[in-house]
Amino acid sequence: MILRYAALLLIMFQVIPFGLADEPGVMQKPVIVKHGTIDLDLVECTPVVFQDRLYRFEYVRAKYKPNTTGDSYFRFIDVETQKPTKAFAQGYHLGSAFVDGKTIYVTGVDKWGENRIELFYSTDMINWQSRTVLDVSKYEIFNTSMCRDKTGYVLMFEIGAPKEEAGSRFTARFTTSKDLISWTITPPECVYSKDRYTAPHCLRYLDGYYYNFYLEAYQGYEMRVVRSKDLIHWEPSPLNPVLRHSEDDKKIANPKLTVEQRKSITEAKNINNSDIDFCEYQGRTVILYSWGNQHGVEFLAEASYAGTEASFIRSWFPDNK
Repeated sequence: MILRYAALLLIMFQVIPFGLADEPGVMQKPVIVKHGTIDLDLVECTPVVFQDRLYRFEYVRAKYKPNTTGDSYFRFIDVETQKPTKAFAQGYHLGSAFVDGKTIYVTGVDKWGENRIELFYSTDMINWQSRTVLDVSKYEIFNTSMCRDKTGYVLMFEIGAPKEEAGSRFTARFTTSKDLISWTITPPECVYSKDRYTAPHCLRYLDGYYYNFYLEAYQGYEMRVVRSKDLIHWEPSPLNPVLRHSEDDKKIANPKLTVEQRKSITEAKNINNSDIDFCEYQGRTVILYSWGNQHGVEFLAEASYAGTEASFIRSWFPDNK
């Protein structure tokens, strides 16, 4: 079992050519290689490196077939050994993981569309503590994503309400902290975007810019990226989309999938690439994302980019200024 996944990791991190074209003056789109599906009914996952090991954070829903607890929970999977950590945050949803030094953090909500965000943290993935980040009755909150900037931490959270701040749901709002204890919601103009469906999922900070990898409703659903220096004025990548649904989503990247599961993958309707998240591991960018019909039939897939995380992010804006 371990040998199979070790072989899979070698495939993931093979050297892959950059760009799509060699003609002078043609902007080269970053090459993301899709490796295929690794699980069913498991989405909103985050790859992270903690204590020099690659992990996959998983939000395990109550309907996930191997889940016999009757409730949702969070856990991590050691990618090399495929061993899970002890479950935590029972009853919580839509988690997102973030590593800062010797501590790993997970943000999540206690119910879909509720108004409270909880922060779980640990130094050993065994003992977890928690505290509330945000509890504001006016918000309907869904996905979250955290990053560090020059002064502290920024948490992006997805809202469906109130209408005056969300506009056309779903929309990114932000809260900031210098110590991960006290949080300040940014002004309502710090938003992306109220005019259409722009569901946020992954936030990064690099070179003075915030990068929001979000879901756009266009010919189905596809991942795009915008960047901003102030969380108010946003610039779209000229190379969007980042991910669009394709037949490569249905490749099998997990040898443990059963015949029945493989049949479900083959027969599934696919109009969606969503919920992207990524991290750097051994000089490569490891990518997780979801695909399916956006109506409850969902799959978890993995991909990679042959370069560092910083290179991956910068490459979406080739005319960096």
